[in-house]
Order: sequence, then C-alpha cells, then structure tokens
Amino acid sequence: MAAPKVAVVGAGVIGLSTALCITETCPSCSVTVLADQFSPSTTSDVAAGMLIPHTYPDTPIHVQKQWFKETFTYLFAISNSPEASEAGIHLVSGWQVFKNTPREELPFWSDVVLGFRPMSEAELQKFPQHRFGQAFTTLKCDCPPYLLWLEKRLKATGVQMHTRKVADLWDLHSEYNVVVNCAGIGAHQLAGDEKLFPVRGQVLKVHAPWVKNFIRDGDGLTYIYPGIHRVTLGGTREKESWSLSPDPGTTKEIFDRCCSLEPSLRGAQDIKVKVGLRPSRWCVRLQREVLSRGGVKFPVVHNYGHGAGGFSVQRGTAKEAARLVGECIATLPGSSSRAKL
Repeated sequence: MAAPKVAVVGAGVIGLSTALCITETCPSCSVTVLADQFSPSTTSDVAAGMLIPHTYPDTPIHVQKQWFKETFTYLFAISNSPEASEAGIHLVSGWQVFKNTPREELPFWSDVVLGFRPMSEAELQKFPQHRFGQAFTTLKCDCPPYLLWLEKRLKATGVQMHTRKVADLWDLHSEYNVVVNCAGIGAHQLAGDEKLFPVRGQVLKVHAPWVKNFIRDGDGLTYIYPGIHRVTLGGTREKESWSLSPDPGTTKEIFDRCCSLEPSLRGAQDIKVKVGLRPSRWCVRLQREVLSRGGVKFPVVHNYGHGAGGFSVQRGTAKEAARLVGECIATLPGSSSRAKL
C-alpha cells in the first residue's frame, strides 16, 4: 500500500514528541502536524518544563514510573550532547521543601532523578518555615527553544506542519489513514471528553540570573525554577477556570510567596506574566478508538490529559502512542501485518 498518512493534532510538547516517535517507529509513514497554535503560543510555552512528575491517581504507579524513566533517559542524553543549548535542555539542582514530613519520604521517581537525598539540617536553615526537604538534580526543558528544536527535527524528517483548527476529528478521514489526538485542553471539545478539565496556571517569568537552584514547596503551589535566560515563578492551580487573562492580585501573591522562599527575588526585573490551562484528568487518555460513520472506519489514537506533568512523561507517552499508531496501521486495508512498522 502507499505510505500511510498520519495526522497529529496539537503542537505542544505532547503533539511534537508523539509526531517524532511516529517517524522513528514507522519511517514509512507520512506524518503531518495540524494545530491552530504553534510555539510560542502553546500551553507548553507557559510551563516551566521541569521534570518532576505529577501523580495521576487512576494510572498505575509502575506505568507512570516507566513513562518518566523513558523521558528522563531520552532528555538526559540530549542534555549531554552538543544539541543541549539549542534544545534548551539543562540539568538543574535544588530542593523540595515541606512544612511537615510527607507520608511518602521517597517518591516513586526518587531513583530516576540524580542524587536524590534528604536535606541536611544545615540546608534546612535556609528555609526556617519548613521542617523537611529533599535535594536532587533533574532536567528542565526551556520553551520556546525546546519546542522549536522538536519542530526542526520533525521538518528534517519530512514532517509537514500546518496551521489549521480542527473542529471535528472525522473531518480528517478523507485525507489521512490515522489521526492522533494530542490537542491538550482542546480535546474537551474535540473528543467530547467530560472527564477532561482545565487547571489554570498563572506564572511569572523574571530576570534573576543569580538564582541557580530550583526551590519547590512540597504542596506544589509555590515554585522557583531557573531556566537558561529567565526564572519561572509560580503558581496557581485553579480547577475548572478557563480564564487566560492574568490577574494582578495573583501576580503579587505569587511574587510574595516566592520571595518568602528566596528573598533575593525582590531584586528580580522584567517580570512577565503568563497563563496556561493544564489539560487535566484523573489519568492520561492513551488509547485507540475507531470512529465509524456510514460503514466507514477511521482509527484514532488519543494521547492527552497530562495535566501539570506533560514534560515529565512526554517521551514515555509518545512512545506508547506511536506503538498504538503502528497497531492501527497494521489493521488498515491492504496493510501487511508483517510489514516493519
């Protein structure tokens, strides 16, 4: 049969990572990325891009750990290569601090990040309001650079990119053999998924080049994540809020909270405010579906609902989505199931 045509809907970190994995596992495919927004206008561009996993209550822990490990291993190799600067990927060390000792002193991902250990009494003196902490080194993907690097990689393999708003996945059935839904919060409408809800995040991107270590409050609400050029200060988690307008009161509150953890931030300059809607579910939707109308079948692979954890599991979930695309291709009329996918 002719080269199978695959459309990936969405150009955030999940869509681009998935498209890349499809080109790697199915080199005979013709892949096109369709999105109404590309970088720097995606939700992924608002995110800090830190590899600290978010826990999905309805996804088995061993699966989440596998996704994180595959992602960390993949990005660590890039961080250790000449591509690191262009890709915006770098190691960053720091602390996660708690006002009370957490029930789980060793999170499931503690042996994936580097050098995970309890903080010493001397280190904790930096955080007088906190009684317990964890020190470790992890990775950060700076955006837009990382998304632009992914786009460049995709274009080099012949992937097409088109700005197009897809209102209905079925609209693509006459042009493509398989569609992959990586639409993030857009899947609420696109897939009619009532289990998907926005968790609004407001962050500040500031110039504070003296801040070298990340600091994250264990409740996940207050964090300081230094990037290559700017430091991300956060944040908020406002469930079911669809507003993309920055709130000045929230900006002040975030800044004050971060300054209580790192007083030197009072000298931060050039404060830019960003808002994104995290596409949240109790578990990532990573599965095949067959749309059918009038006897015509159209295979779909869903890969969305990563919430606050998209960067941490991007490669792991993309590899699984690519495997599901391979299964879909094997079932297409005229496909040889023995073909190398």
